[in-house]
Amino acid sequence: MWEYMERRALACAQYILDTGCTVRACAAHFGVSKSTVHKDVTERLREVDLAAWQEVRQVLDKNLAERHLRGGDATRRKYEQRTAEAVENLRS
Repeated sequence: MWEYMERRALACAQYILDTGCTVRACAAHFGVSKSTVHKDVTERLREVDLAAWQEVRQVLDKNLAERHLRGGDATRRKYEQRTAEAVENLRS
């Protein structure tokens, strides 16, 4: 494996462990694709640092378990915002 890939995998792993963020948020932070981050932290990291891989796996599993809750919250906020805008338009 190339050295820069190892460094990137370790950097992504550390960021995920520090923040508890999702793969998508990590990808945005480092300016790479979700696929790259996912491959880094699920496959490459396992070869580089098994202990870090296990810790990251726990964070990713937690995020996966909570994904449906975050989606529901986002939908609720979307419709609350639309309702607030509609009420404001009626008052104008």
